[in-house]
Amino acid sequence: MSALQNEIQSIMSSKKVNFKNSKEEVLAARLEVPDKQDAHNYAIFAHCFTCNKNLTAVRNIARALNDAGIAVLRFDFTGLGESEGEFEDTNFTSNVSDLVSAADFLEKEYKAPTVLIGHSLGGAAVIFAAGKIASIKALATVGAPSSPAHVSHLFSGGLEEIQANGEAEVSIGGRPFTVKKDFIDDIESADLKETLENLRKPILVAHSPQDMTVEVENAKMIYHLAHHPKSFISLDGADHLLTNNKDSTYIGNVIAGWVERYLDIPEVDTTKTKHQVAVAIGNDNYTCQITAGKHTLTADEPESIGGRDYGPTPYELVSAGLGSCTVVTLRMYADRKEWKLDKIICHVNHSKREKEDGSGQEDIFTRKLEFYGKMEEKNVARLLQIADKCPVHKTLHASSAIETSLLN
Repeated sequence: MSALQNEIQSIMSSKKVNFKNSKEEVLAARLEVPDKQDAHNYAIFAHCFTCNKNLTAVRNIARALNDAGIAVLRFDFTGLGESEGEFEDTNFTSNVSDLVSAADFLEKEYKAPTVLIGHSLGGAAVIFAAGKIASIKALATVGAPSSPAHVSHLFSGGLEEIQANGEAEVSIGGRPFTVKKDFIDDIESADLKETLENLRKPILVAHSPQDMTVEVENAKMIYHLAHHPKSFISLDGADHLLTNNKDSTYIGNVIAGWVERYLDIPEVDTTKTKHQVAVAIGNDNYTCQITAGKHTLTADEPESIGGRDYGPTPYELVSAGLGSCTVVTLRMYADRKEWKLDKIICHVNHSKREKEDGSGQEDIFTRKLEFYGKMEEKNVARLLQIADKCPVHKTLHASSAIETSLLN
């Protein structure tokens, strides 16, 4: 999938939401939901120190969990990104409180979250928050420090001024932030060791041995203090911000696979049949589960007519049948003729139009063919003729008999 397709898919499955923190300030968020099924579990993502919810790595990880049926709430901590409040009035404790507020929001509006994921200082925050959110069944950290105080090195040049004046403006990632003494005191008092020793929830610790911002020794300490079940993943070659899309997509897929064993995931109801195809539908929407031989797939209707768009429409499936039968027929013919045809693409559109005699409407399937390879014009012309010989074309072009009865 191209970067543009990924971005379009992300926009289509992303919902802009907001919720209030403990001080009634509005926090901006995005709820990423699966685009092919209902979410069976919900996760919350905590971003890195002074980052925001829109970091590419955050979106990639969320998308990987979406593919596994897990919805992800990614939000801006108080005073960052699009959220209300002032960063200078926040601290590590308020970050943890924001996570609890996010969980309360999901439980009230959607479903209580079962997974926490945190990046960098956000990873430390989810460790503290996990014990405060009863519904959480597992958590994952990526590049997390073993002590919240680790971030103080980012503004070490301003520590003396902070201690002397109670606050100072420091540069973090090239951006100015005001840091108060309360923030320093708060991160220094946060006891991650005690928190981990009391935490009894599965944890995945992911870290790059080449991380130059938060050294991998931090992961060693977290893993050592955590109770089983616990897992460690080495993100070899990745930088701290996971700027390589392959790294963030990889760890997203790893988290999605790892966390499944700790979640309640409903089994997909597969219809058993002795017939060639069986199609089943429930009573809550238009989503259909199709069994075709040993294969399963989903059909649906668009949202504009009340569907959820979890799969192709019935007519799209008919068009797909025509297109696949067409290219297979052409491939067989070209191979038999030993023509150098590397690739065939068949584009199909379905529409209806009035019959010329005014007796009603007729269905129109429009095919557009693409041939890739060293082909002579006469051979291309012959392939256009052969396309009309495909079995599905003949079935659609002729009249068919349909017999319906109750299954005995």
